[in-house]
Amino acid sequence: MTSASSVDTAVQDYLDTGLRSLWYPVAASWEVGSNPLGITRLGENLVLWRGYDGTLHAVEDRCPHRGARLSKGWNLGDRLACWYHGVEVNGEGEVCDVPAISNSPLVGQACVRRYPIQEAHGAIFVYFGTTPDEAPSELELPEQLTDGETYGHFLCTATWKCNYQYAVDNVMDPMHGTYLHADSHSMAEGDRQAEMVLEPTESGFIFKKTGQTGVNFDWVEYGNTGALWLRLSIPYQPRFGPGGPFWIVGMAVPEDKENTRVFFWRVRKVDGWQRQVWRFFYRTKLEQLHWDVLEQDRIILENLAPDARHHENLYQHDVGLSRLRRVMLKMAKKQLAERQKAA
Repeated sequence: MTSASSVDTAVQDYLDTGLRSLWYPVAASWEVGSNPLGITRLGENLVLWRGYDGTLHAVEDRCPHRGARLSKGWNLGDRLACWYHGVEVNGEGEVCDVPAISNSPLVGQACVRRYPIQEAHGAIFVYFGTTPDEAPSELELPEQLTDGETYGHFLCTATWKCNYQYAVDNVMDPMHGTYLHADSHSMAEGDRQAEMVLEPTESGFIFKKTGQTGVNFDWVEYGNTGALWLRLSIPYQPRFGPGGPFWIVGMAVPEDKENTRVFFWRVRKVDGWQRQVWRFFYRTKLEQLHWDVLEQDRIILENLAPDARHHENLYQHDVGLSRLRRVMLKMAKKQLAERQKAA
């Protein structure tokens, strides 16, 4: 299995702030309104806002004049005005006006980076290219999110004080549910010992327990379809509401090397009157129980020993996360080479 200590330092530094050529959820839809929102994702500073017509915009959070944060300025619809000197920058990253002087050579120039942006499934997605001029790929997501007629979902998002790779490793580890979440409402059943196996898929692979399915957190799937996602299901008893198994589609988004924004869509297969029952039951009974489970994950990951990934002794249950680390490392090497070539 790949050891983090054996990875080239430059490649690991690149990987630590996130892979590119991908769409990432960067905020919940409700977080982005008329006021500019400054965020840090993949170590880059962005400002998001909605125009007067609701159109979303994302550009580098830097005024080209003196470097003030555009997120501290005013929303003028299709552009932002910097609080410092009023310089106006539109959603394409172009300077529209420099009101302090006439005939400024800055006007009409694309001085800050523009990011492709779209809204889907209650989240704002931004495309981070390996190079600034890279055209975005199509965003495709699992059917649990895209089939709105069959499935109903709730988005949960939080910030964890750890590198995003720890959050990815955590989900790519079905065995931890039997121990860390043993006192939860949904993961107390099943064997506390298992053999694991990998199964390839068109977009990634499934890592699962052998001899046990539909009992606990028994499998997890990794997929790359323009975004990196993890999918799993947990069996639910009828007393926890309609819809069969409880699905989770998750993504871990690096803010920087030390902080991660996690996005988890919680899903049930419900339609008609069952959807309303599920929504009511989730809000009144299940939501806090699910937050309690996430809190267990957060506590463990935020309190790992320093430099934990460099001092591991992995075993058979870690085949899935080891495979995914190799996949991500290969992507990082390729992207870093492309960046260096373009420089």
